[in-house]
Amino acid sequence: MIQNLIIVSTIILGGFAGYRERSLSSSGAITAVVVGVAVYFGFGLKGLFLLGLFFATSSFWSKYKSSAKKEIEEKLAKGATRDWRQVLANGGCAALLSIIYYFQQDMIWLIGFVVCLASSNSDTWASEIGTLSKRKPVYIRTFKPIEKGTSGAISLLGTAAALFGSMLITFAGAWLFHLGLFHFLIIFLFGFLGNVIDTLFGAYYQQVYICTKCGIETEKKVHCKTSAKRIKGYHLVDNDMVNFLSGFIAALLAMIFIYFIT
Repeated sequence: MIQNLIIVSTIILGGFAGYRERSLSSSGAITAVVVGVAVYFGFGLKGLFLLGLFFATSSFWSKYKSSAKKEIEEKLAKGATRDWRQVLANGGCAALLSIIYYFQQDMIWLIGFVVCLASSNSDTWASEIGTLSKRKPVYIRTFKPIEKGTSGAISLLGTAAALFGSMLITFAGAWLFHLGLFHFLIIFLFGFLGNVIDTLFGAYYQQVYICTKCGIETEKKVHCKTSAKRIKGYHLVDNDMVNFLSGFIAALLAMIFIYFIT
């Protein structure tokens, strides 16, 4: 009881620290605390460490060379400070699987949990590091050069970052939960697949707007303090929805694969 109180208090302090460091908005900090508590009661300190590893590294890469990313951020819906939607988009699936695991401690939920975080880490590293590439990325629909920050764009640097992002969480998860080589490979591959799914959704389904004042194409619904015009994508499919779905689908596919193989 006392240990749980100490850990929950530490999670709250961590959320507050994220708010003070401007990595999280006030709503993002509260949501991060809820996600953290859910993960702790589901997977204990090991799960909490894995979640913290994702948030710490993603926050680092978000702030790394932030001055070089300012122009690109005009195109992106998110910034370096994450709100509640962005926290749920990246940690909501992991929190849900943690709650399920609390009531039914089956290995399949653990694998899904780690895949969720590996997918989110893979996508975040690809986005934050890939934008620093000196070369223009190519659009996955046409494989022609396109502006940095465009949803559905891929680059060699971004793809390498996605692989390393998935690998980091996979290594940590396999070490913490004593997973074998088979589960290691499944988590790594489906974690990276989550980034691929995110890219495909971003290219084919995510909404894109155009600013009626400056003419820039952006993910933001409001730009230059005025409502932007939607020119592509589906109404409900924004960046947060794409992030959540990519992690959820990757985890679901991994769990289905394990269910039928083992």
